[in-house]
Amino acid sequence: MDLQKKYGFWTATAMVVGIVIGSGVFFKADDVLKASNGSLPTALLAWLIGGTIMVVTAFVFSNIATRIEKVNGVVDYFEEAYGEKAGYIVAWFMTIIYYPTLVAVLAWVSANYTAGLLNMPDAVWYISAFYLVAFFLLNCISPVLAGKWQVSATFIKLIPLVLVAVVGTAGGLMSGQTLESFATNAKNITDSTGGLAVATLSTAFAYEGWIIATSINAELKDAKKTLPKALVFGTLAVVLIYMLYYLGISGILSNDQVIAAGDKAPVQVISKVFGNVGGTLLTVFVIISCLGTLNGLIMGCTRGMFSIASRGFGPAPDLFKVVNAKTNSTINSAIIGFVLSTAWLVVWYGNFHGWWKFMDISELPIAFLYVIYIALYIWVIRTFDDLNPISRIIAPVLACSGSLFIIYGAVQKSMFIQFLTISIIIFIVGFLLMNKKNR
Repeated sequence: MDLQKKYGFWTATAMVVGIVIGSGVFFKADDVLKASNGSLPTALLAWLIGGTIMVVTAFVFSNIATRIEKVNGVVDYFEEAYGEKAGYIVAWFMTIIYYPTLVAVLAWVSANYTAGLLNMPDAVWYISAFYLVAFFLLNCISPVLAGKWQVSATFIKLIPLVLVAVVGTAGGLMSGQTLESFATNAKNITDSTGGLAVATLSTAFAYEGWIIATSINAELKDAKKTLPKALVFGTLAVVLIYMLYYLGISGILSNDQVIAAGDKAPVQVISKVFGNVGGTLLTVFVIISCLGTLNGLIMGCTRGMFSIASRGFGPAPDLFKVVNAKTNSTINSAIIGFVLSTAWLVVWYGNFHGWWKFMDISELPIAFLYVIYIALYIWVIRTFDDLNPISRIIAPVLACSGSLFIIYGAVQKSMFIQFLTISIIIFIVGFLLMNKKNR
């Protein structure tokens, strides 16, 4: 039975915007400014470059998506380009590293805002564990309910962004704070190891997720026209929203105050304008936004081993490709996803408790994904000979340049070599566990 062509342009666009906008824009604001050495113009340039990379990359992938009518996004594309085993390795990366690292970080971010709301700073890690367990259980017991939560959170998450953007920008222009923020760099930066590339890498987390929208191309009406428009229009909308939001923050808080506030910057903006009640309400919206993103990532994480096993690859494929008859969920695969996410949460915990220098698993896995993107750009240039020069050559080359810039930023991050070593070991294990009948 074929999937019906049931979605139009606005549905596809809403999916792009809803998936991308999540927690990154809230808790990366101070990180981008720190990496920019306290300079607001540099920080805004980083947000613009990161957004431009996303838009151009989305345009290139829109041309790929209209040719491959499957439902696994980047894994399917890599498999089509370089064969089944190459697709398996990408799926292994997504399952073992990409999804569970981001799930761990999102559980912590959600817990961080929750602990602030409840005035329970010492409970952050307990709340992180609770959210991790709760949303994995939700996706195992009732995937339908998890999907409904995802849709609801998409609408709610726009509220704090629009409020901060409108209130902050208007207030900043009237008070002169916006011009002050542009003119005066932050001074309370103690550990800056930044620059434009590192700042752009920090924005990559906030811009990540749009690739998942390509999975509905088989269900779009006139997909060859609809999906490219939706991807480009949706990603442009996200860039505009993020830039206005960042301007809104700088209109109420000075650069030093943004860095001092850290993840709580948007709450402080609304509290200054509407009082504590407004700040509390905004915090609730931010938590729902973060939990919506967490749920979306867990939806992917629970299907990781299932995606590998359903192709006949990986360890115990007959076990992990089982779908529970009662709940219609991939429970065995979800258990592995939960264990991996918990392990990466422990790694994230170690960052804050002096176990090692900071290993930023919120950004480094995304940079690795851009390596995969580059291989796909090369494939487009080599094989898509029916496209016009802009779509076949210019756009992939620009996207490749942007990807290299992101990767350059990642190389400068603390503990990059250690993360690279861990990733190589994980890839080797993946090769060793590749199912024998497919060798």
